Amino acid sequence: MKVADILRVKGSTLYTVQPDEALASATQIMAEKDIGSLVVMAAGELVGMLTFREVIQCIVKNGGEIGNALVRKAMDDQPLTCTPDTEIDDVRRMMLERHARYMPVMEQKMLMGVISFYDVAKAVVDSQNFENKMLKAYIRDWPAEDEAKQA
Repeated sequence: MKVADILRVKGSTLYTVQPDEALASATQIMAEKDIGSLVVMAAGELVGMLTFREVIQCIVKNGGEIGNALVRKAMDDQPLTCTPDTEIDDVRRMMLERHARYMPVMEQKMLMGVISFYDVAKAVVDSQNFENKMLKAYIRDWPAEDEAKQA
């Protein structure tokens, strides 16, 4: 299974911000849309990721307040990325190694979407459930075939 399979099911709605926007307005978007991350874009290119983790770290550094902080101050300016052709097993490994909960999906310099650790986990569970269902159906039909051969 590849990242493109997750994006096909998930849809293509993307939320972005610019690095010089107020962090307070970015967090308001995250709250209103009930999302855990925003892709930070400048001049049409990915320049960072803003997740609730970076927001909380910025608030703590700022004495418990967002204040006048800009997205640039809080964002991860070297986000982990993948392509639509990346295998899900590789994505799981990368996300676990970097403790990343969100990953932009890039094709060349074009942002194709964002996948979350939840999206990856759901895809794996759905795939395993389908495989288990097929195996159980195969096993259930097996004795009938075996009896036919003995007759």
